Amino acid sequence: MAKITYIEHDGTKHEIEVADGLTVMEGAIRNMVPGIDADCGGACACATCHVYVDEAWLGKTGDKTGVEESMLDFATDVQDNSRLSCQIKVSPELDGLIVRMPEYQG
Repeated sequence: MAKITYIEHDGTKHEIEVADGLTVMEGAIRNMVPGIDADCGGACACATCHVYVDEAWLGKTGDKTGVEESMLDFATDVQDNSRLSCQIKVSPELDGLIVRMPEYQG
């Protein structure tokens, strides 16, 4: 399990233990963290699970795929550290991961 800190746009923090093998998005949905809608259920077919990965963790979350890059074109306020949380698999190496939600999804 990894402890992941989800930070809402207004600064509200949610520290959640997420099981290895799940995605960061699944951890948020299963724990009712507001700000991650996940309309497509994790199929990388929308951009409603958009998060900003804390800069210190970018190297540990893996590379964006071409499909993820394409879906981020539909997200609002994309930054260099933008990711779709459905594409980040939780592992012990992500213990302490911090992600922030944008003000709007989609």
